[in-house]
Amino acid sequence: MSSSTPINRRALFRMGAGAGLAVAAAPFLAACGDGGTTAKAEAKSASLLPTTAVRNIGLKPDLPGTAAGVPHGFFRYPAEPLRATRGTPLKGASTISVTAETFSPPPPSRARNAAWKEIEKLLGGQVDFTAVPADDYGTKFSTMVASDSLPDLFMYPEAGGVDNKAAFLRATCADLTPYLAGEKIKDYPNLAAIPKAAWQSAIFGGKLYGIPIARTGTGGAGFYRHDLFEEIGITSLDQITGPDRFVEACKELTRPKKDQYAIIAGVTNVLAMSAGAPHFWRLDAATGKFTTDLETPEFRLAVETARSLHDAGCFYPGTIQMSGAQKAQYTDMFKNGKGAYVYDGMPSYLAPGVGYIASMKAIDKAYDPRPFAPFGKDAVAWMDNVALQNTHVKKASGERVRQVLALADFAASPFGSQEYTLINYGVEGTDFTRDAQGSPTLTKQGSQDVTVPWKFLASAVPAVFSADSEDGVRHVHKTLSSMIPVMEQDPTLQYSSPTWDSRGSGSLLTLKQDGLKDIIAGRKPMSAYDQLVKDYLAKGAEQARGEFEEAFQKGKK
Repeated sequence: MSSSTPINRRALFRMGAGAGLAVAAAPFLAACGDGGTTAKAEAKSASLLPTTAVRNIGLKPDLPGTAAGVPHGFFRYPAEPLRATRGTPLKGASTISVTAETFSPPPPSRARNAAWKEIEKLLGGQVDFTAVPADDYGTKFSTMVASDSLPDLFMYPEAGGVDNKAAFLRATCADLTPYLAGEKIKDYPNLAAIPKAAWQSAIFGGKLYGIPIARTGTGGAGFYRHDLFEEIGITSLDQITGPDRFVEACKELTRPKKDQYAIIAGVTNVLAMSAGAPHFWRLDAATGKFTTDLETPEFRLAVETARSLHDAGCFYPGTIQMSGAQKAQYTDMFKNGKGAYVYDGMPSYLAPGVGYIASMKAIDKAYDPRPFAPFGKDAVAWMDNVALQNTHVKKASGERVRQVLALADFAASPFGSQEYTLINYGVEGTDFTRDAQGSPTLTKQGSQDVTVPWKFLASAVPAVFSADSEDGVRHVHKTLSSMIPVMEQDPTLQYSSPTWDSRGSGSLLTLKQDGLKDIIAGRKPMSAYDQLVKDYLAKGAEQARGEFEEAFQKGKK
């Protein structure tokens, strides 16, 4: 797309002014040579999906996965990692530019990074990687689009982005359907291991545009200090039988004189899962009726409970206002002993060197962080972590698209492979050594070299492994084994709503989160919840509902 339309590009960004969307959308589409065609509500065609297959390079797990989606667990790392890609995938390719977010400190440059150089040696080509702190990624993404300077491969922001996503993808990104749909994905066997549900989340406007950074389906329910819960007599989460017992426990865990509080940042999601609320939408399969989470009594109960926790002083002061973009800040507070519970995604628990197990053990060996789980008889797990996000390929020639896909296939290499080892642990002898059990242990240089976020280019469902803690592997596997069987399917993965695709993770999410924070923090009365629901519906959720229901009826036909 020409850079001669910067105003239209900027107008599509969620900058707290969704009203500009209607005015901006039409010229943006016309400028993209789209002819004014708008996206349609539709059931997502199975013909767009890649033919997926289990990727097996010959490893036997210690804790087997399940057909329902529980990943394999490993206590030991392979002594001799095997190749998961062939030859030098980028041989003959010009330098590929990449931008992705990171939750780690800035990595050393290529010249000082042994892992980066060895990865490029295995690839047979050069990759210019820009790693952007998660707190700043939304701003960086806005700048790249507004200045028409997107790289060859880029991660879409976890929250925010553009308010007309389908139009943006159609105008700017390569349609990957001709390269990946059906059996065409066989040229990229590591990408073929990405689950169907994740690929469904990468379909927009009747085309496959994204490469998923796949996860386990559910992101978990956060983490808690088991040692602190034990101090108040809770040795098993099964003892938390409902919201009232949870509130009682949080009051006991709040100790201002020790600068320690029950909750860091937020707790609404786990309260909603525990109440049985849906994740964004509930579908009545008999009637085709879609209901937003805010409209359900279960979600309202979760908000009322969160407000009572705030009124009781259970949140660490100032953290309730923090957004997901400030995750590094508020999770560090938890790791440093400031709270008993924090909401964060399961993948970060066992991250080498910087995960909860490793970092908290280094601070105090008594700290015992474990994955939390929804509680009570009505508890469900949300399908909220099918993928961390998608990456997208900038429009280019067919040959260039295939080169970028080869890089993504390399990044998605499975646990125990040479590629995975380089991405996560670096070069043996320089970036990591082996402990007595043969597991990789990062060196000081390695803890810096592996912060290049290659794994945020593409990923199949990660195996559960930790060089730091066999118990940690057991905790994660046990929690996923309890949550995945009660995981509610996400109805939006099968149906397309242009309005939801455009605003669901942009202006509508911001409206919802800001409104809930005002209510939970007591700046607005609980009665303001009804107005929030009305505003949410009026600003696009009602339109999205109609589109989803239209798509459902089309799917029946």
